[in-house]
Amino acid sequence: MIVRNLSEIPALLGKGECLLGLDYGRKVIGVAVSDPGLCVASPLVSLVRKKFAADAEALAAIITERKIGGVVLGLPKNMDGTEGPTAQAVRTFVHNLSKPGLLPRDDLSVAFWDERLSTAAVERFLIEGDMSRKRRGEVVDKMAAAYILQNALDALRFCRADT
Repeated sequence: MIVRNLSEIPALLGKGECLLGLDYGRKVIGVAVSDPGLCVASPLVSLVRKKFAADAEALAAIITERKIGGVVLGLPKNMDGTEGPTAQAVRTFVHNLSKPGLLPRDDLSVAFWDERLSTAAVERFLIEGDMSRKRRGEVVDKMAAAYILQNALDALRFCRADT
């Protein structure tokens, strides 16, 4: 994985490739995917964390199946904009995924996206939708990944017509 600015990634995508959105957590990794035109993010799955090798294998399968050309990964910053231990854990995760041969593509681009309050926003939305606490727990991580990815797509204000 190569860390890049978000604005660089669309030009590096091949025809029909999508972006993967990740909300990395201690227990669960929320996963979302964009459409090939980079307009809409959709929640995909909440991966219950196991050992790193199993997590990487699950992500590799999604990258292959969904024709992923880049990743947007939520970076949990503190409210004052600084990075704490949780943000460092995300950076370490990316570093570990960057080892050659672990993912289907060693040149996969990743951009960090400030995810402050994303889970809280999604929780609030789900509560307003009168979703039960149990059901919210099942979907909040993948919904947070979609929220992060959609915010990044909106920041790009970019819909590709060549899909």
